[in-house]
Amino acid sequence: MIAFLNRLSAPFRSRKAQLALAVRVTVAAFGALAIAQALNLILPLWAVLTSLIVTQMSVGRSLKATRDYMFGTIGGAIYGGAIAVLVPHSGEGGLLALLVLAVAPLAFIAAINPSLNAATVTAVIVLLVPTLSHVNPLDSAIDRLLEVTVGAFVGLLVSFFVLPSRAHSQIRISAARVLESMAAALSELLAGLTRGLDNDALQRIQNGIGTALVGLDATGAEAERERAARLSSGPDTGPLLRTMLRLRHDLVMIGRASVVPLPCDLQARLAGPLAKLSDAVAAYLRSAAAVLRTGGPSAAIGPIHLALQDYAAAVAALRREGLTRGLPGDVAERFFALGFSLEQMRQNLQDLERCLIEWFEIPPEAAGRTDAGT
Repeated sequence: MIAFLNRLSAPFRSRKAQLALAVRVTVAAFGALAIAQALNLILPLWAVLTSLIVTQMSVGRSLKATRDYMFGTIGGAIYGGAIAVLVPHSGEGGLLALLVLAVAPLAFIAAINPSLNAATVTAVIVLLVPTLSHVNPLDSAIDRLLEVTVGAFVGLLVSFFVLPSRAHSQIRISAARVLESMAAALSELLAGLTRGLDNDALQRIQNGIGTALVGLDATGAEAERERAARLSSGPDTGPLLRTMLRLRHDLVMIGRASVVPLPCDLQARLAGPLAKLSDAVAAYLRSAAAVLRTGGPSAAIGPIHLALQDYAAAVAALRREGLTRGLPGDVAERFFALGFSLEQMRQNLQDLERCLIEWFEIPPEAAGRTDAGT
């Protein structure tokens, strides 16, 4: 029975953040409706919808959603109420003309600044609700502001106090996933030097990492928003994000070199050093991902330096023997670009090591800085 319950709960344990969001959204909707009814608001629906909109995965994202939605609502209510009061209109034709006057400029502004999307919706509600509930436009605008304020206030409070999730902790999990993807990608890319790699596979690898980095960058912005509001503490996320982006660029360069396999004579001499280097870098990336997830000491970076030294020695031997002189121009270009990219990756991995030390205060000896080559 215990084993069955463990298997049953395993998917939920791996989705703690999503479950916490579901709880927060439910509490926010319940609280917004209860307060809206207690205040006798005309349309409690908008309080509930607003609470759902501003209750996001992290506190930082909730802050941004609340700010954008409130600014859009206030602007839309003021504009919609103003034209309803100041522009004379009567009958259905006048209402249609007024609707065009309200929607067109606000939709244009929202297209320029998407954070103001709520302005268009609010202006339409302010204009049309009086035709349904027989209130004047000014009262409609005030009611709309009250409803949205209640929903935003409840949603923000729930985000702060009910199973709160900080973007600063989420960025660690997201960065760990990206590093694990990079480890798998590097192994596949370096293997392509001996068997080739088709463009579809290369694009799949690079697009997957690129998409993950876009999400990581968005989470980093949320984390910095929390830090600016004194809602979370921790190191600056900028160095980690920049290092991840540089590692992504290294993989792009290595991918370009791996589209066509190396000549057979070079493959025979470099297969061993490349396999050793691939294993060392992939192991370090996975170890860094584990550190980001759980903390603790990182794996030693020394094996990467040793593997690169072996690869450089093998390349130097090939050049001494003249095996690189007869290479076609495009092959030689990719071959030497590969060496440059691997050296750049080593420097960026050292930057990643420094980021881990800063984030988790890992002692230098635990981080492998005393290993050979560091």
